[in-house]
Amino acid sequence: MPNDQTASLIVETTAGRVRGTSVDGMPVWFSIPYGAPTGGANRFRPPQPVEPWAGVRDATAVTSQAPQIRGAYPNRLEVADFLGARDPAAQSEDCLTATVWSKSTATKLPVMVWLHGGAYSTGSGNADYVRGSRLARRDVVVVTINHRLNIFGFLDVSAIGGPEFKESGNAGLLDIVAGLRWVRDNIARFGGDPSCVTIFGESGGGAKVSALLAMPMAQGLFHRAIIQSGCAVRHRTADRAAAVTSSVLKALGSTSIATLQALPVAELLAAIAPAEAAAGPSPHPFFDRYPFGPMIDGSAVPDHPFDPAASTLSAGIPVMLGDTKDEAAGFTVHDDKIWNRTLTLDELRGRVQRLAGDRTDDVLATYAQVMPGLSPAEWLIAITTDALYRNRTVVAAYRMMQRAGAPIYMYSFAWNSPRAGGKLASPHAADVPFVFDTVDLCKTGAPPDQTLSATMADVWAAFAITGQPQHAKIPHWPNYERGSRAMMIFEETPRITHDPGYSRRRIWTQITTATEG
Repeated sequence: MPNDQTASLIVETTAGRVRGTSVDGMPVWFSIPYGAPTGGANRFRPPQPVEPWAGVRDATAVTSQAPQIRGAYPNRLEVADFLGARDPAAQSEDCLTATVWSKSTATKLPVMVWLHGGAYSTGSGNADYVRGSRLARRDVVVVTINHRLNIFGFLDVSAIGGPEFKESGNAGLLDIVAGLRWVRDNIARFGGDPSCVTIFGESGGGAKVSALLAMPMAQGLFHRAIIQSGCAVRHRTADRAAAVTSSVLKALGSTSIATLQALPVAELLAAIAPAEAAAGPSPHPFFDRYPFGPMIDGSAVPDHPFDPAASTLSAGIPVMLGDTKDEAAGFTVHDDKIWNRTLTLDELRGRVQRLAGDRTDDVLATYAQVMPGLSPAEWLIAITTDALYRNRTVVAAYRMMQRAGAPIYMYSFAWNSPRAGGKLASPHAADVPFVFDTVDLCKTGAPPDQTLSATMADVWAAFAITGQPQHAKIPHWPNYERGSRAMMIFEETPRITHDPGYSRRRIWTQITTATEG
């Protein structure tokens, strides 16, 4: 006869019963399937329903992550462990799973659904730095979702597969929608409130949140949204998706859908890099940067999230969005001239020209004026951060401001890591373990009892609970509105500022909106 604690970890879902476990004293149910395996005949098709099971399914350990090719982040041995241990689970096409963290199945708490980063090509919701136990202590239920990625989730094979594959270019997004439907139908049994769901994600996960804000079939499945360092202003066009598919088929030497469905996973993964190279860069390099990612298909994904305007579908959804102060620092660590701060002014000019074109002199003059005393390498990190990361957040926020609707809140994560003599500063993804209060599981250089981490987790939970990111640990956080542009700066002592980096924001808005049309 199971004891009361064991019995409380057995939960009935729509497909059958699952048995959880406890981590950090928090009940958790790992890798619950919300969709059928995606291999074989299901490859490139929309997610299929889970086949119900008899008895009690074990959910005490992670079972899988989506097939992918992963490199180290950051790609330098000195800091390769910045975010701690990787997901240990095996890669598998049986990857449509959800993990649930809940303090009690007898509650009715707001739900936070995490969508992992990785540019739609890599990543997992299983890694320790997004362990949901600490966030769930703050009176929320935390769910992390895995779904199809890269060539498996975003290869448009409709031209060779026919009508039944018409949504293949967005299969990975359809997986996420299926996961949110699973949350709607099951989360109450885990102690969650399906009428109060927040979707949040960083980098590619923020792009997924952006996409869901503009998807008709996702409406009603979530009620608040948080975009961390990953606003997707545009998606791939059908033409761009077709070019990528043509390159994939050439790399694989096949145009048969049956052959593609039968190929080993490794062969499909091996086709990604040569296909991306053959397809060439995006025609919208500032706003659409994913060769494998959502595409405008006229049905599941009818519009871009924030171009030429913010989707009206989500006007009633409160949105919190932001970035890290030095996004590009993590992506440039492999470059010795940047890492060792030996980049020359002439080399800086050449690299900036690739981004700014005939506005290069204006850009260099602006940064020299507002950020004096930096080395050329440090200027390049700041310029690249603004051009390729912060600008997308600013443009998305501005276009949401232009429509009537729910409030939006802007932030920037400005805590500087001491790792590698401070060279990383505040890089891309550094905010994630602070949000999950897991800095002790990472190697960011933060002390295990980092106060800012506890504060950010409290604020994120408060937003999920109330729709406003207000908390006693921070100053009052005003809406991001035209004229004031209030922004919360998350550093050791969080503070509010107004339209920081005005000159930098203005020049990149001018350059990119003109370039992108």
